[in-house]
Amino acid sequence: MSARFEELDWQPTAMGELVLRRRRTPSSDVDIYEVKLGDEFLMSSMFTVAEVEMARLALREVSGADLDVLVGGLGLGYTARAVLEDPRVGRLTVIEALGEVIDWHRRGLVPAATSESTDARCALTHGDLFAMLRAPGDPFDGRLFDAMVVDIDHSPRHVLDPSHADFYEPAGVARLAARLRPGGVFALWSNDPPDEAFTAVLAEVFATAVAEAVRFPNPLQGREATNTVYVATTAPLAR
Repeated sequence: MSARFEELDWQPTAMGELVLRRRRTPSSDVDIYEVKLGDEFLMSSMFTVAEVEMARLALREVSGADLDVLVGGLGLGYTARAVLEDPRVGRLTVIEALGEVIDWHRRGLVPAATSESTDARCALTHGDLFAMLRAPGDPFDGRLFDAMVVDIDHSPRHVLDPSHADFYEPAGVARLAARLRPGGVFALWSNDPPDEAFTAVLAEVFATAVAEAVRFPNPLQGREATNTVYVATTAPLAR
């Protein structure tokens, strides 16, 4: 039986103090895992519906087999696990800016632990996805992806670090689109309601762009909550 509250890990990082904790509420016998970065509450295992749905919405748009997928942001691992549940996925690369988070997964500290040891299709990479997309040369070694799924910031308007902001402008989105195959898909999680201005940015770059509202129960507040998943696709090859 778990303790009522336990701090599983604490690490100083360049972005602030990173904390992984596990707790139980008096009314539940289920462990809840939470992550904080500095003053920011990043994620909770209580609220993973939209993270899972993001992977499903993205892969729904892609046809074929042996899919090559990139996930930006590992977190507690629910998005990566949902990608790996699709049998069409042949290769998954997860890029995570905080090496400490990757270590949690390799040590099995989180319930949806994802690592090279649990699925041979998966590779965890310590890196800054936004910086990689800006970098001269080709840090992706020429690879084009069938899907790129990103869950790093709270929303396009609420970023964890100022250096992330340019990713949500047309030039930043275009850098990501250039890493997708024809007919490929980009999906982005957001904690905010659908943002028409950002959807318009996506529409400048991609062939299609929509904002999907994902609803789920919030037992802490006794009401329904909503996240947004943006889904954009590149044009398919002309026949």
